[in-house]
Amino acid sequence: MFNAFERAVAGRYLRARKGERFVSVIAIFSLVGIALGVATLIIVMAVMNGFRSDLMGRILGLNGDLSLYGVTRSITDYDDVAARVRKVPGVVSATPLLEGQVLLSAGNYSAGGVVHGMTRQGLTDLSAVSSSIIAGSLDQFDGDDAVAIGVTLADRAGLNIGSQITLVSPNGAATAFGTMPRVRAYHVVAIFDAGVNDYNAGYVFLPLKAAQVYFQMPNAVSQIQVMTKDAENVRPITQAIVNTLRDPRIRVLDWTRSNNAFFGAVQVEQNVMFLILTLIILVAAFNVISSLIMMVKDKTVDIAVLRTLGATRGAIMRIFLMCGASVGVTGTVLGTLIGVVFCENIERIRQLLQKLTGTNLFNPEVYYLEHLPAKLVWGQVIEVIVMALGLSLLATLYPSWRAAKTDPVEALRHG
Repeated sequence: MFNAFERAVAGRYLRARKGERFVSVIAIFSLVGIALGVATLIIVMAVMNGFRSDLMGRILGLNGDLSLYGVTRSITDYDDVAARVRKVPGVVSATPLLEGQVLLSAGNYSAGGVVHGMTRQGLTDLSAVSSSIIAGSLDQFDGDDAVAIGVTLADRAGLNIGSQITLVSPNGAATAFGTMPRVRAYHVVAIFDAGVNDYNAGYVFLPLKAAQVYFQMPNAVSQIQVMTKDAENVRPITQAIVNTLRDPRIRVLDWTRSNNAFFGAVQVEQNVMFLILTLIILVAAFNVISSLIMMVKDKTVDIAVLRTLGATRGAIMRIFLMCGASVGVTGTVLGTLIGVVFCENIERIRQLLQKLTGTNLFNPEVYYLEHLPAKLVWGQVIEVIVMALGLSLLATLYPSWRAAKTDPVEALRHG
């Protein structure tokens, strides 16, 4: 497409001589602007992808991909229902669960919390917890005097393995003096780090039988938590469970209905960030237009001489297209390399900046997660590259066309 003569002239124009430094400086700023725009867009999209993926994995890993609830707020034949659900294709596990809200108290510390009552096997199947035990073990998670707590709660309340934590429920026994809250102390047998600050601080796990006694729900659970093979395509499995049970006393609610607004907000934020950061690349593309127009103005006499020596308008246009495209392509390649390398090392960079500044750059109490995630989706990276190259090439068309339209006679007369 470009012959040796055109490449030689374009290369010569890109190497500024004395007195032409200003045009070269503008071209360099254009290149830097495109590189920064591409790198920033890749980094932000990767962080948003990682945030959504990590958040979904942790939330669904703790709450299940879908849950079965009783219309009367309890399920009595839960073992039979769970066994039927496990036979549905795509279901990994179905765990009966008793949930209730309590006041957590230990020494001078007290805070609201949520109790999940489940069997030891059920808690073992909950890999988000069972695979993150940092103290104690689930071997002792049985009987009526055991509790598993999160690491944040343990740190705040000063609890260790063997310590006591008191659960206070407002739904107590009715007496002549009013309702007396239920108060019961349990020994800590395991401490977990689920990676989500809210769960580490406010969720505790009791053996199912102990939870049934505490909440006065004998032989009943509040829900059945279901894990599936593919959380992204949970709706067909939800419908299959509904068709299998055919029980009007049980309603099935998957994460696309219970948490859809939350994950939808993350997706909208990702799309808005993409549009906003695209403007950086667009501004850099306008800089390419400015630098090329100034180059065409500066090289008017050169263009006239080339035309006089036999260069066609197409050749002149291709020369300046090559000049602008070189800036766009180089900036895009540099930006892609910077963005990919940054994403691959983003947690190390965060840790380094925290050490240098002495500040917490990613507070888990604010951002919900305890590390800065980044997930590169190569399809999105390719989209960014194509968009940056497209904008850069479009920016070269008008100045190149103006250069090709230059009249050699008028240019030499006024040159």
